[in-house]
Amino acid sequence: MNQFFQQITKIWTELGNTHRIIVGASALAVILGIGGLLYWAQKPDMKLLYGKLGEKEASEVVQVLEEQNIPFQLGGGGTSIYVPSKDVYRLRMDLASKGLPNTDGVGFEIFDRSNFGISDFVQRTNYTRALQGELSRTVAQMKGVQAARVMVVMPESRLLVRTNDSRPTASVFVDTGSQTLDAAAVNSIRSLVASSVEGLKVDDVAVIDNSGNVLSEELKSDPQLGNAASIVKYRQQVEEYLTGKVETMLGKVLGPGNAVVRVSATINTELASTTEEKFDPEGQVPRQEVLVEDTSNTSETNPDANQGAGVAANVPAEQQPNEQAPTKTSNTNRTSRSQSYEINKTLTSVTKNPGDITRVSAAVFVAERSSETGEPQPRTPEQLDELRNMVVNALGIEIPKGKNADAFVSIKEVAFPNTVTTAGVPITDQIGGYMEIVRPVAALLIAAIVFAVFFFMLRRAKPEEISFELVEDMPTDNTQNALPPAETDKDPEEVDMSFLPSSKSLKVSPELLNNLIRQKPENVGATLRDWLIRKTDS
Repeated sequence: MNQFFQQITKIWTELGNTHRIIVGASALAVILGIGGLLYWAQKPDMKLLYGKLGEKEASEVVQVLEEQNIPFQLGGGGTSIYVPSKDVYRLRMDLASKGLPNTDGVGFEIFDRSNFGISDFVQRTNYTRALQGELSRTVAQMKGVQAARVMVVMPESRLLVRTNDSRPTASVFVDTGSQTLDAAAVNSIRSLVASSVEGLKVDDVAVIDNSGNVLSEELKSDPQLGNAASIVKYRQQVEEYLTGKVETMLGKVLGPGNAVVRVSATINTELASTTEEKFDPEGQVPRQEVLVEDTSNTSETNPDANQGAGVAANVPAEQQPNEQAPTKTSNTNRTSRSQSYEINKTLTSVTKNPGDITRVSAAVFVAERSSETGEPQPRTPEQLDELRNMVVNALGIEIPKGKNADAFVSIKEVAFPNTVTTAGVPITDQIGGYMEIVRPVAALLIAAIVFAVFFFMLRRAKPEEISFELVEDMPTDNTQNALPPAETDKDPEEVDMSFLPSSKSLKVSPELLNNLIRQKPENVGATLRDWLIRKTDS
């Protein structure tokens, strides 16, 4: 260590004033840079705790932070509060338990305190306020929403009079800053509010942003448009399912990320009801048979068969003698049969709901293979056909007779760009997680590199020694060997150094001396001093 300091001291004594100023300024800059790096490394990483706060809410939050001795910074004119990143989530939960910041209105904590003797109207009003506050807090936590206010209008409960217009409505005000909410986010807000209020429909929820735009106006459900939207959503789900099915299969075979698949499905959107009635004349069957039998017996008596006309015939019957009169009997039998036949009939009723997949096609890109030397190795047509058949079977496509599978599944081999993917985690998040560990090490490493560069430059700043060739018995004529001025162009072969305390002269080129004096006069002077010291010691 002492040798090191001696070497530094020696180098410093050999430097000129100009070099000392430069070296001193460089050393000061290096020290300040290292100090700044160390200060930056020890400084905690500040993260936003809350933003867009009012003065009252910000003061309450700052008071809690000061009580817990947690460092913080104010930004945005006092409306934003920054704290160390390691304490952000803990502080948010701690402040939320204390009801801070209270910028979204009162929530269901209004019922934590029991109030006796309040009227039913006040109770219902408090419930509406609590519901509005809870919905406002929930909507404000959505991505792209900085602040939110929800207003719910509940119809007055009447026992006898009730009209069709007596239904609840709601309006939502969202502060998105300079961003724009997409249709999916607006639908999510409408569904959230409608599902939280009894009897509230989605179409009765209005969403307005801070620019005055009614975001829900174009999303009101129309019977035809709603049906079309559901069809498009269903088709998207089918295509995503089939695409994922093929990509996972090819990923196992070709490797992850070596295949891109897009599937197109044609969906039947018609609701059809078919009724079919068929008759089979040869399939007659007796339906009804009626058999009627009628039998009748008739007997007739002839009184004039034994007596003629006279007195006896005019005598009453009770006065006639007991004699049997002759009779005439007749029997009648009648039978009738009636048969009805029914023709065989088949009645079929079929109802087809929309959603049937009528046609499926796919486009597949596969990555080119490469050899060990990096040269591409294209696949043969037979190998591409095998992949195509695999995709056809995975999608369940039925190839009609006379058609090839190329009409339904197209496969092309292309060169994929080399991309580095992560496991679904953004690179910025991964780097941010290790920032607290890497930053101090990086600061020390940068400081070491700067110090090494500075020391190397300091070593190079040491005056260079000039070797002189000593020659004996040189003439002492100063006029012949005097060093010419810098502006002369003469090149004498020798220079008389008789002014030195020695009988020896230096054999050196004047041109070389002129160049050395012009470039580094301090080096030449230091070299001459060393030479004189050595000569004196000898």
